[in-house]
Amino acid sequence: MSAVQDQVLARIRTRGRGRVFIPKDFLDLGSRDAADQALSRLARLGNIRRLGRGLYIFPRKSADGPVVSPKDQDEIAEALGRQTGSKVVPSGAIAANRLGLTNHTAVGPVYLTDGRTRQVCVNGLVFDLRHAAPKDLPAASRISSLVFQALRFLGRESVDGRVIARIRKSLTVRQREELLKDVGYTTDWISAVVRQIVRNEAGAVHA
Repeated sequence: MSAVQDQVLARIRTRGRGRVFIPKDFLDLGSRDAADQALSRLARLGNIRRLGRGLYIFPRKSADGPVVSPKDQDEIAEALGRQTGSKVVPSGAIAANRLGLTNHTAVGPVYLTDGRTRQVCVNGLVFDLRHAAPKDLPAASRISSLVFQALRFLGRESVDGRVIARIRKSLTVRQREELLKDVGYTTDWISAVVRQIVRNEAGAVHA
């Protein structure tokens, strides 16, 4: 292996399984060509899987298992965003489904982006990236963006104690701390819901 390839593999392993990578993620280790070659060789060796042009995954499953699980879709969408320098977050329907708030599922994975609207086929799955206004794409952490989008999708009148309890149960203590730090990036009523989630309060939202 080349020095760049060794470093690329070490970083991939450090980040853990299920993460998706593009050559841009390794430009601090070498040139674009060196990063491309390293990822291509690692895919041929079976260390990672190629999902599409310039898109690779360190799969969660063995070689015989599924390459793209629902949990991996957010990773792929974010990598597609990094390719074009765009922010990408799950649509409200996906976010609500991830948090167990609805059984509604889209025909395919739908994401909001500050980039252009486009569809990208990755390993047979079509990602629908839809342009959205900046106000719908707050500069928050991944988990905060997920919660904000889910709450916006449900609507203020539908958020009650059961929804709050469900979201709280879905989040770790650290994620709830992140959520509280990001309340300034969303609307007042969602901020009020977030505080109820973090403070372990129950009941309907009256903010």
